[in-house]
Amino acid sequence: MKDAWATIVGEEGRGVRTIIEMVNHTRLDCVIGSASLMRQAVAQATHHAAHRSAFGKLLAEQPLMANVLADLAVESEATTIVMMRLAGAFDRAPDHPDELHFRRLALAAGKYWTCKRAIAVVAEALECHGGNGYVEESILPRLYREAPLNSIWEGSGNVNALDVLRALNREPESLAAFFAEVELASPDARLDPAVTALKRDLADTNEAESRARRIVERIAVLLQASLLLRHGDPDVADAFCASRLAGDWGRSFGTLPSSVRFASIIERHRPRNL
Repeated sequence: MKDAWATIVGEEGRGVRTIIEMVNHTRLDCVIGSASLMRQAVAQATHHAAHRSAFGKLLAEQPLMANVLADLAVESEATTIVMMRLAGAFDRAPDHPDELHFRRLALAAGKYWTCKRAIAVVAEALECHGGNGYVEESILPRLYREAPLNSIWEGSGNVNALDVLRALNREPESLAAFFAEVELASPDARLDPAVTALKRDLADTNEAESRARRIVERIAVLLQASLLLRHGDPDVADAFCASRLAGDWGRSFGTLPSSVRFASIIERHRPRNL
């Protein structure tokens, strides 16, 4: 572009350092967008299942569909609560160094995990509608096209995973702030062993880069569990910990333990007017 007007916004030669604060805010925006996509998808799925009947019952009353809907709702609420915590860290960071350190690690891990989970949540919500969810008259195709973008924007999965490793190596204060936050929910019989296991794995630096995604996933899930235990709905927190921490969970949505209170969780997330 010729004769374009521009103004320098940082010290010459330090462009990346200048722009990184904008990048951090955009990463938060990606988490917010993913939480919003999940919430809309869960609202659509729970509303549809509350009014569509099959085999003599509403879909929401069918045991397997209830498991799927509750699992989706748990994932949505876990993402929303992390989003709110990260937003609060942004607000408080200028005056509280611990919040700045917490944000450094939790933002990259949260961005990595929540953006990936949004894709799976929207796809499963679409499946809850069957063919009706696939046609353009439904809102779900738009959500499905939109969902992958946040995982790519401002650092793909590998970029954010490696950024977490960089924070662990260069800013140990960020890890200390993270564990201080997570352990606010201690003692808990499901959370505490998971925290201990993560600390043990972090102490092992062999082939850390190849293990980065697994490490970051566990960091994000532990944060979600801690926040839900402290601030979330008790039924949702119990379902999250029983599945994501205790290991009694399959590899797709709808595999929650039968002890979970499905109806309570679904009703919490079902919109009354849509």
